[in-house]
Amino acid sequence: MEKRCLKTRALVACAALSFALAGLPGAASAQDLSGPGIAYVSDERSSTITVIDYLSGEQLASWEVGNRPRGITLTPDGKYLLICASLDNTVEMRDRLTGELVATLPSGNDPEQFFMGRDGRLLFVANEDNAAVTAVDWRERRVAWQVAVGEEPEGVTESPDGKWLLVTSEEDHTVAWIDTASREVVKEVETDARPRHVEFVPSGKEVWVAAEMGGTVQVMDTATQEITDTISFAPSGVASYRVLPCGIRFTPDGKTAVIALGRADMIAIVDVASREVLDYVATGGRPWHLAITPDGKTALVANGTSDDVAVVDLASRKVMRTIAAGNGPWGVVLAP
Repeated sequence: MEKRCLKTRALVACAALSFALAGLPGAASAQDLSGPGIAYVSDERSSTITVIDYLSGEQLASWEVGNRPRGITLTPDGKYLLICASLDNTVEMRDRLTGELVATLPSGNDPEQFFMGRDGRLLFVANEDNAAVTAVDWRERRVAWQVAVGEEPEGVTESPDGKWLLVTSEEDHTVAWIDTASREVVKEVETDARPRHVEFVPSGKEVWVAAEMGGTVQVMDTATQEITDTISFAPSGVASYRVLPCGIRFTPDGKTAVIALGRADMIAIVDVASREVLDYVATGGRPWHLAITPDGKTALVANGTSDDVAVVDLASRKVMRTIAAGNGPWGVVLAP
């Protein structure tokens, strides 16, 4: 009888503990993360990934990952989350439903940003500490090739036709154009100070470069590989030295650009055709990178110093809600 009572009490205690744990952010089940509205946020100071439901405004999970996670994306099949663990000199591959570590990929020193190639085979990684870009075959988990670029590379992207790989150099104030067939730098274009991010418009005819210390975004023509326009920002009541452009995303129709302005604590919404700044939206402390939903209606903005994500309605140009993240949100990727 005593043994039976002890067993019963143990089962009750176990059930109570399980119920309590189920309420914790880190205890979200795979079922929770398979529905719509899921986004993943890299938190560089707390070395965590925060999983959020941007439709409901809930934080669903918080996973401990490698040191100083920054760049974040998904594999083309949507099964795995890829994370630049910068201080560990690796890219982590994790199950996107459970957060479980599946593999670590060779990435070169200090991976900060990366870009999944258009064919879904190669992951292009900017190596800040050794002035290189590394092409990683993520399926075979090996380095395919590496190319030397300017000092302190960060922003990296591939043209929609797959012919060009572009890499920014923060220290040299340049963008390198790499021929993906020959794997050679064929041109370096000077930009305004400290280019941090580079993004092609959906058509591939232009590429936009965020020059952080220059306080500008510069537009390059893909055909000529020359700068054709420079966009400046002057939000009311904000000192110019606080305007530090970084992340850029375009709506799927290519008509609107959303640009994070760093310590200006806001984003800029820009008409792509006219280059006109349509509006500024205050989002929180130091917005760094962002994502736009497939319908082009909503932007999710990672705020690095207020430790949250702002969900912005692009039609009304208003913040609908903010969702708590970890310490130092850096980037955002949406689940498929």
